[in-house]
Amino acid sequence: MINIPFSPPFIDQTVVDEVLHTLQSGWITTGPKVAALEQEIVRLTSSNAAVCVNSWTSGTILMLKWFGVKAGDEVIVPAYTYCATALSVLHCGAVPVMVDINSDFSISPEAVRKAITPKTKAIIAVDIAGWPCDYDQLNAIINEPEIAGLFVAESFKQSLLSRILLISDAAHSLGARINGFAAAKKSDITIYSFHAVKNVTTAEGGCICLNLPEKFDTAAEYKYLRMYTLNGQTKDALSKSQGAGWRYDILFQGLKINMPDICASIGLAQLKKYESDLLPMRKSIALKYCDGFKDMDWFVPPPLMDDKRETSYHLFPLRIKNITEDQRDLIIEDITHTGVTVNVHFIPMPMLTYFKSLGYHITDYPVAYEQYACEISLPIYPQLTDDKISFIIASVITAVEKQVGVRKLNKVSGKYEPVGVSF
Repeated sequence: MINIPFSPPFIDQTVVDEVLHTLQSGWITTGPKVAALEQEIVRLTSSNAAVCVNSWTSGTILMLKWFGVKAGDEVIVPAYTYCATALSVLHCGAVPVMVDINSDFSISPEAVRKAITPKTKAIIAVDIAGWPCDYDQLNAIINEPEIAGLFVAESFKQSLLSRILLISDAAHSLGARINGFAAAKKSDITIYSFHAVKNVTTAEGGCICLNLPEKFDTAAEYKYLRMYTLNGQTKDALSKSQGAGWRYDILFQGLKINMPDICASIGLAQLKKYESDLLPMRKSIALKYCDGFKDMDWFVPPPLMDDKRETSYHLFPLRIKNITEDQRDLIIEDITHTGVTVNVHFIPMPMLTYFKSLGYHITDYPVAYEQYACEISLPIYPQLTDDKISFIIASVITAVEKQVGVRKLNKVSGKYEPVGVSF
């Protein structure tokens, strides 16, 4: 039987060579490969600086702490995202204020506006599947005099910014663009994930991109954050090993969340061919899926590109019109039986036991539930051949037909007819 995994990492000889170079160099923890990866990310995103860490989650906890987020504060997050978005807030003692999304999976700016209070310190907007949120509208909201007037600064960084901090949860959206430029430039802080299933992976890892207003000293902030990832220590292991002396100091209560070179080397090799090869391959697969499903009356195309935004093609979030959650689950079972592994992104947080115990209710987020109930994430990665893509498309159509029936567009009559009809 055919076996098509959901999202294997892209490991070619260049990745192997980069890892071997690191192993043979005698230095495997944070060092030159991490620095090189940060430089590549700055180049790709045009960000002012990039700080690599060991995960998206730790990077977000770091930046919330950097901004002074604490117990009693509120951070607005979408209900439709992976749990780490809200857990990062909880780890700082603050309250995740969940809001609903739009039908394109992105956080609803109007819901954000209504949720802002004097306790709001930050907004974490999530680029689901790689589709950028409407950052122009979010920036307009947090800079409105009335909204800015609600902001209560309680730390030095908050006083310097003088408004709500806008963080992009860009775990999915490396390479996404807005108006032809990297989407990362639209937020104060953009945080990427390099987890094993992401477009670029370091096995585990993440990266913080800084695009703060000019009143912030980017070089000083980078140096401070780099120390923060190493327990607040003044001197890292590499500098000590190169004759800088053994004596160090601890300046503040930091975290131990640095990325090692052995991980950075995997991502570095991938990133060098990301724009030229890997990202175009993902886009090509997404367009083939759209072409394969376009004549089906149940097909809801995912947001890929509009007049301003383009996705990073991290996921292909297939949606099926007018089905229930139970029907979706049966369709997934049937697809899986053909040897194709699919997924769902995501179970909205208010449906998870822990968040229900905190008092969140999915009935308060109807759009999030509607999108979740009909969504199936299809495999999308460079190693997929045309034959496998065609097999996936056929498997999906057969599974949907079994559960709900399928009608295909007759291009002559302009009407939808059962799939078995000869056009």
